[in-house]
Amino acid sequence: HPATRTFQALRIAVNGELDRLEALLAAAPRILKTGGLLAVISFHSLEDRIIKMDFKKQSAAGLYEILTKKPIVPDREEADRNRRARSAKLRIARKQ
Repeated sequence: HPATRTFQALRIAVNGELDRLEALLAAAPRILKTGGLLAVISFHSLEDRIIKMDFKKQSAAGLYEILTKKPIVPDREEADRNRRARSAKLRIARKQ
């Protein structure tokens, strides 16, 4: 539907979703124990970019090992069964 992206943008802004995601990613290195996993599912490109860049930054600082070089996405069968899953991307990192 043509209005889908407009309503998505309004929801993201009203709920402060990107700010909350950034706060979670900033807190994760303090919260995770050594060897702990951080798995984050994103549902749109703005979220995915924030997660990807944070994982790269933390990896360069020696805090994370990125376990998913490319995001894990649902296969066609899962996307057909669950339309909400079609845009999901899973990224995983391990605290060093």
